[in-house]
Amino acid sequence: MTEAVCLADYEGLAGEVLPGAVRDFVAGGSGAELTLRGNRRALDAVWVVPRVMAGVEAADPACRMVRTASAMPVAVAPMAYQRLVHPDGELRLAQAAATAGVPYVISTLSSYPLEKIPGECWFQVYWLRDRGVIQSLVERAVDAGCSAVMVTVDVPVMGRRLRDVRNAFALPDGIVAANLEATREAHTAVPGLSAVAAHTASAFSPAVSWAELEWLRGTCDLPLIVKGILDPRDARRAAEIGASAVVVSNHGGRQLDGAIASIDALPAVLDAVGNDLEVLLDSGIRSGTDVLKAIAVGASGVLIGRPLLWALAVDACDEAFGLLRTELTDAMLLAGCADLAAVKELTWRTDG
Repeated sequence: MTEAVCLADYEGLAGEVLPGAVRDFVAGGSGAELTLRGNRRALDAVWVVPRVMAGVEAADPACRMVRTASAMPVAVAPMAYQRLVHPDGELRLAQAAATAGVPYVISTLSSYPLEKIPGECWFQVYWLRDRGVIQSLVERAVDAGCSAVMVTVDVPVMGRRLRDVRNAFALPDGIVAANLEATREAHTAVPGLSAVAAHTASAFSPAVSWAELEWLRGTCDLPLIVKGILDPRDARRAAEIGASAVVVSNHGGRQLDGAIASIDALPAVLDAVGNDLEVLLDSGIRSGTDVLKAIAVGASGVLIGRPLLWALAVDACDEAFGLLRTELTDAMLLAGCADLAAVKELTWRTDG
């Protein structure tokens, strides 16, 4: 295969050019990777009932997500250290997102400083041990023109990712968490350990609580997005502290192995929050048809991660966004939907 004909093809193409340890770092999940595989099984088990004779000649997937105009109901998920797969890393993928007209989420662990990243951006925050660093990062994001702050709440500790442990994975010299102070922990390979996990353990606070998020909500006027929600009670609490949106996510299967698939958690979260905040979906999205399914179930948009990182590895970001849009608009037309409002009216069911 020399070129991709669907979004999922980029994983195979990237596998031909990336070092094995980097490929495992991107592809892997935690533990036995049950949740990693479960995300796909659950999405494959969602079935929609298309409408016919709808008189639809064209499909328009444009929308607004968290007060941000987007050409389709998609944002680029926050992903760390993108220079591992391409020299221009975050700069290249963010520029492609800007060209495609979709928001790009800058990771705290970006390998370029957040101020250098172009386009319509949201900024993602991990809860660090030093609250002053968190406040500084958010202030920098505001000054850089970011339009939302996304707090990832499902990483009190990094899930035990066995591929990285077996590979004794460490960052190459020159690839750093550019938004944080320099440290050697993530670059020091130790047999039987992940250096990236060691760095996370020293930098991240495992004791984050709703009180911390309430503090953050009071320090910043940007919309607050809470990422990593699976339990509807947590979604309800996020609404109560003034969040604008939650992301139903199991971190792509990279945190608690055995956690429920994100798409399976989505209906209960939607029931819990009603119209009080937006609900986005993350984890396992691999095609435009998956996006259609997520919107039909009730999400207002999705985050897409790994497929775009694989595309970045072969310098095909623009093509990947084009394929994603083609897949989504084709799915909308085949389902008889001119716009996303019509997609939300589709009937759907799951196996079992």
